[in-house]
Amino acid sequence: MKYIRDEEFIRGKAPMTKEEIRILSISKLNLEKDFKVLDVGAGTGSVSVQMSKVCYEGHITAIEKDIEAIDLIEKNKEKFNAHNISIVEGEALEVENNINEKFDAVFIGGSGGDIESIIKRYGEKLKLQKNMVLNFITIDNVYRAMHTLKNLEYDVDLIQVSVNRGKGKSCMLVANNPIFILTAVKKY
Repeated sequence: MKYIRDEEFIRGKAPMTKEEIRILSISKLNLEKDFKVLDVGAGTGSVSVQMSKVCYEGHITAIEKDIEAIDLIEKNKEKFNAHNISIVEGEALEVENNINEKFDAVFIGGSGGDIESIIKRYGEKLKLQKNMVLNFITIDNVYRAMHTLKNLEYDVDLIQVSVNRGKGKSCMLVANNPIFILTAVKKY
């Protein structure tokens, strides 16, 4: 499995899940080649595209509300020949009723501020004993998500990842934002 580097993606102003976080998050989904996966808040499509390469016999549904980001997803989909990705345009909670299938994994990279409702409604579309993985920058969102998931009786695991990159002749370390990766297994 080849992991795609950040610099390979076509980028714009839309947020992109960075390479190391993308790889860890995807590994936490426990994907198989034929999985149907949902990506909520797909941004540039970096996670969707990488998942499409892991689930090459499956299908990825990417939800994104921002028009510029959707254009980037389309461009990255074409660049990486990721034709097993479908893009759903709109706010996650507004388009949820149009998505009538069960998924083997759910990735939530963006919530637009209503993480509790997104977890509840998209969690209903997750198959039993399968994983939901969520990425956060803020402690407040992590707390709200963990509280919601525990109330829904998911098994929850949390890690925080901090990546620093060497820069310049002396290799001064420059930090990326620390990211929380929350993994939740649907028990019931």
